[in-house]
Amino acid sequence: MAGGLAGAGRIGYGEPAVRARKHRPDYVLLVLILLLLTIGVVVVYAIGPALSLANNVSADFFSGRQLIDVGLSLVAFGITSRISINDWRQWYKPLLVVAALATLAALIMPANPNYPAHRWIRLGSFSFQSVELLKFAGLVWLAGFLSDRLKSGLITDTRSTLKPLVIAMAIIGVVIAGVQSDFGSTVVMMAMMAAMAFIAGMPFKRLVMVGGILLIGGILLISAVPYRRERLMTFLHPTADCQSSGYQACQALISVGSGGAIGLGLGRSVQAYGYLPEAANDSIFAIYAEKFGFIGVAILLALFLALFTRLKRIALHAPDNFSRLFVVGVLAWLSVQSVINIGAMLGLLPLKGITLPLISYGGTSVVFVMVALGIVFQISHYTSYVNETDGRRGGYENRANWRRNQRRSRDAKPGSRA
Repeated sequence: MAGGLAGAGRIGYGEPAVRARKHRPDYVLLVLILLLLTIGVVVVYAIGPALSLANNVSADFFSGRQLIDVGLSLVAFGITSRISINDWRQWYKPLLVVAALATLAALIMPANPNYPAHRWIRLGSFSFQSVELLKFAGLVWLAGFLSDRLKSGLITDTRSTLKPLVIAMAIIGVVIAGVQSDFGSTVVMMAMMAAMAFIAGMPFKRLVMVGGILLIGGILLISAVPYRRERLMTFLHPTADCQSSGYQACQALISVGSGGAIGLGLGRSVQAYGYLPEAANDSIFAIYAEKFGFIGVAILLALFLALFTRLKRIALHAPDNFSRLFVVGVLAWLSVQSVINIGAMLGLLPLKGITLPLISYGGTSVVFVMVALGIVFQISHYTSYVNETDGRRGGYENRANWRRNQRRSRDAKPGSRA
């Protein structure tokens, strides 16, 4: 992901000299988002009766909640897609304050016995996962912070740039990984920060040094907590204890394998009936594989790859450094989180308890992902394209304008047809 962007040229100092005018947004991005949301709704609807039976609620409880969450996320997308990107740059301080207060509220609220980690704010039937707001607020702050350092020529300065980043990473590690026991979200946030810093021009050696320190800290956090050591051993030997510590990993592999080439079909899931834990959330990819098989999995992965490709394209042609870094952060967020979720279900990574973006059941995750994607959609109104003749960034807002100017240039040459 980062390598592809870096290969096209990392960000230079200052803002681009050419400002693109508003044009048609990236509707392909919108179509891909809607397709993935639809898949999530269909899968949750298909396993809704099984989930309802296990939780003693009405048959349409889970599908109804998912439809409401998706509806709210679409409203959020519509709102953020109409707000200027410059406004978000001004709002990073209140966003960080609200995210910090939400995280503090989650830490002091009584935990649910079924989910003992202090990650949620729960008020009756309403629940809110604070780390999703923190991801978004951190993304807005870091895009502004790095673009300011670029403008002032301090992106490689240790005191002005690297030190604040290391402090922010340390706070995230202590609060999210240590106190909230959310190692998966910590990895996602660290990946976001590293990708944005690298694309902004942070020296790779320094990032490797910080990454090594974080790796040592992660090893210490894993070794200090028994259930994390157990998860690591389960990952290394997934079938050693399928009745206890390795139960979810084994059931996930059974679910994926039972789908075969074409899947069991929408209404014929077995694992959703109490066998596979978190069937609608963390394990929804395994349920999807059971229902749609290898062909369905290939289609889903192709849709995610197409989504990431569109995000990369928008990042490469974003109108300014803040916009470009923001899109890079969203790309890192969604791609790393998807890899962690899918990798865990395939036995390629340890179980992390993290959702599959746009697919998993749960309102907080899908709403904030759609908020971020709405901003990306707004940025796609202003993308500019490289002058394909000489490789320099030109003032062409889209390919139609570029081709029109090329035709005018040919017509203006002596001897051209009238």
